[in-house]
Amino acid sequence: MPEWLEVVWRTVFAVVVLFFLTKLLGKRQVSQLSFFEYITGITVGSLAAYISLDTDKTWHLGVIALIVWVAFSLGIEFLQMKSKKARDFIDFKSTVLIKDGKILEDNMKKERLTTDELLGELRKKDVFNVADVEFAIMETDGAINVLLTRENQPLTPKHLGVKVAPEQETQAVIMDGEIMDEPLDALGLTRGWLMGELEKLNLSPENVYLAQVDSYGELTVDLYTDSVEVPQTQEKPQLYALLKKCEADLELFSLSTNNEQAKKMYGQCSEQLQGLLKQLKPFVQN
Repeated sequence: MPEWLEVVWRTVFAVVVLFFLTKLLGKRQVSQLSFFEYITGITVGSLAAYISLDTDKTWHLGVIALIVWVAFSLGIEFLQMKSKKARDFIDFKSTVLIKDGKILEDNMKKERLTTDELLGELRKKDVFNVADVEFAIMETDGAINVLLTRENQPLTPKHLGVKVAPEQETQAVIMDGEIMDEPLDALGLTRGWLMGELEKLNLSPENVYLAQVDSYGELTVDLYTDSVEVPQTQEKPQLYALLKKCEADLELFSLSTNNEQAKKMYGQCSEQLQGLLKQLKPFVQN
């Protein structure tokens, strides 16, 4: 066999072997790497290159070394799953970098992290003031997670004492011009409903690159031809539906809160929206 053809065959063989062994190692190997996973990635790649390019008769030893290394990696992962001490020794411990708005300089030196690097990581989390940080922790994979102080955390319905219903995820109902029946079933919708919505837009499924339906039953489409504009005939019904949802949310807030002043305010806003919806209804039906 010519040498160049042998290299081609071994390269294909190495890629196939590497693919299946990487699948065996699991998703962690392609995610944010820990210390040992970083070493494993480098070593496995080097062994695969050796299998491809070593043209002497000992290339099969590279396959053996590759299998042994993967088996060793699986053993290490199993040990980490069973023992906290093993995890701390192999992948290190998480390190607190900021506590109560104060940078811990000793821990910064331990992780060999500069102030500029820390501030850059905080900016990635939309944090520009160290004093706003309750905790900042460097995880074992090198990522830095941030917990803001209570007064700087975003306001949520829970802070207002309001319970809200769970929201379903948005489902893709058309992809690459093909209707997806399973997402439609999950939303309790049918092909007939979808075709009706597309007819309102003068579209057929073949024209649609991606169509999604949100938890409120609203359809949005992205077309293959970007220059083609989607008819805006459904703007009025969508706006009316959005206002209707706002009115329902205000009524729910009014029923959920124990604060009499807030209850009164939500009730008044809900009544005002009800009056506005009555005025808008004739325009929506036209």
